[in-house]
Amino acid sequence: MKKTMYSMLALILALSAFLFAGSASPASADESKVLQFNTMIGVPRPYTGATNAIRGVPGGGLPWVIDFGKGKLSPDGSVDVLVKGLVFDPNDPDVIARGIGGTNTVPNFKVIVSCLSRDAGGNPITVNVSTGLFPADTAGNAQMNDVVALPSPCIAPILFVTSPGGAWFASTGL
Repeated sequence: MKKTMYSMLALILALSAFLFAGSASPASADESKVLQFNTMIGVPRPYTGATNAIRGVPGGGLPWVIDFGKGKLSPDGSVDVLVKGLVFDPNDPDVIARGIGGTNTVPNFKVIVSCLSRDAGGNPITVNVSTGLFPADTAGNAQMNDVVALPSPCIAPILFVTSPGGAWFASTGL
């Protein structure tokens, strides 16, 4: 009986060692990206204009909607963002009054990457870095690929698709 119990215990220990052998090695995170996303949100009220800017980035002057947005931010600062249907909100009364609903009147977009970081004294700061300009069509479609200088650390990054002047039309989020 004792011999059987020791045999069973040895078998359980051997099996446990086999099953958990991989967990002893350090976890390997995917270091090819800082952020990857498959959703974006157009700027809604009350975030239009400068009054409720997010991390110092004001919203576009009128509400925007987006059909589709996806992208990736890599540790080396590579930014890759695709937007489709980024247009003025066709259901907003001010947009309707101007007759621009469902269209994009801005010929170029850029991306602002916003990170929480720290200054030389270790104090918290927000750092916003921008890509160059990329063409956008009237249907609100654009592909933006560029490299920006990310701060270190880059905590809780947010990517904004903006006007050339830096007012955001779409942001990472739902």
